[in-house]
Amino acid sequence: MRRTGPNFLRWISLSMLLAALVLTFVELLLYSQQRARMPGGLSVGGVPIGGLSQSDAAQRLAQAYSLPLELHYGDQIILLNPSSVGFQLDTEAMLAAAELQRTGTDFWPGFWDFLWNRPGASENIPVRSEYSQSQLEAALRDIAARYDQPPEPARPVPGSTQFEAGAPGRVLDISRAAELVSGVLNSPANRRVTLPVVASGASRPSLATLETLLLQIAEVQGFNGLMDIYLMDLRTGEELHSVTLAGEEMPSSPDVAITAGSTIKIGLATAFFRYYDLPLNAEQEAWMVDMITLSGNETSDLIMEAIDNFRGPLLATETLHELGLENTFIAGYFRLGAELLQAYRTPANARTDINTGPDPYNQTTASDSGFLLADLYRCTQGGGTIQAVFPEEIPPQECSYILDLLTRNKIAVLLEAGVPEGTRLAHKHGWTGSPLEWLGDAGIVYSPGGDYVLSVFLWDEVDMIWEPASGLVADISAAVYNYFNPPTGEGTAAR
Repeated sequence: MRRTGPNFLRWISLSMLLAALVLTFVELLLYSQQRARMPGGLSVGGVPIGGLSQSDAAQRLAQAYSLPLELHYGDQIILLNPSSVGFQLDTEAMLAAAELQRTGTDFWPGFWDFLWNRPGASENIPVRSEYSQSQLEAALRDIAARYDQPPEPARPVPGSTQFEAGAPGRVLDISRAAELVSGVLNSPANRRVTLPVVASGASRPSLATLETLLLQIAEVQGFNGLMDIYLMDLRTGEELHSVTLAGEEMPSSPDVAITAGSTIKIGLATAFFRYYDLPLNAEQEAWMVDMITLSGNETSDLIMEAIDNFRGPLLATETLHELGLENTFIAGYFRLGAELLQAYRTPANARTDINTGPDPYNQTTASDSGFLLADLYRCTQGGGTIQAVFPEEIPPQECSYILDLLTRNKIAVLLEAGVPEGTRLAHKHGWTGSPLEWLGDAGIVYSPGGDYVLSVFLWDEVDMIWEPASGLVADISAAVYNYFNPPTGEGTAAR
């Protein structure tokens, strides 16, 4: 018998097939909608934008990177708006890279993964941005101006050789702070920066302040003659050159010519090594030690005769002039009755506003003496004029030998009396007459706060008495030492 009823199995199959088609269509529609948005797991500059439209993604990026930065300066919190430093995202370029991620997968393989609920791999597109370095540094300088506590310099005690201690401070390290802030500008999560603040020790007063103190010291002591002071900071090359007569400031260029006396022996030692090399023989060694440490005039003559029996002083002067010391010369031997070999006219002794009656046989200035010592110091380190002019004749070890000899010149007065006991001092002093016609001392002081050259020359129309004059040089030396080594609660100050 034939069946006439519906074929239920067929209808069920057709229904299931239709349902599958409808489901597939729905899934395709859902996948197409998802594919029109950013892929899941995609981040741009650390900001998740998966599932967002391009416009929504752009808005989310702008919100994340426009949040103000929280800058911490000690216990102060400063909010910095990124736009104030010219910060701008290159949103277009980043979203273009994101679009490549969206469209880079083939449709059907992507649909298959969608059907099986397989999430795509997480991807992060690096941030692209720009900002103004100058605007950032300007903002940091403004913060520094508001919150820095600059150190206070030591203060001179008027009329004395002493300084009162300054106060330390704190200052923003602007260069390092700019690096840290620029990194945080490109981070959407960490928007906080602890600004680098550097502790700063008490600063040194200006050289002008020191000069005022030195003039006050001379005024308190009632010195009315010529006071010529030359100072050089051997670390920085900064100079102080003060020339006063009866307390009134005078031009310092050209410097004032004064009798060199035994201070010329620094130049004689330098010139000798242009012609002789280390090691010296026993006789030459004895000459050099006697000339520097005992101020021997006879041995000074022997050294010049070793250069040239007749023209030794002139050849020594020639060496000094080649080093640029145009106001320094020795025109004859030290022995009584020695012939004046040449008359020297220099810018210093050609001045008409002051005449110290310098010895025609040997002259110098405070600045020339200081220049030579500074150059010997640089020579020991392989630099300076000596090495430029006489690189083969006077090597660094010979400059070191001269300075070592000068440190053996122990007299316990003048510059030496103004520095703490045990301070290394390479110096040569000189004076003539009793009472004094002039008085001078020039040396290098090796101090904890920095090495420096100090040259001090005094002269007066009225003969000077030893104790007030030598004490003034010692006080000047003490004030300069205390300037380079201001009190901090530790260490030893000069008197």
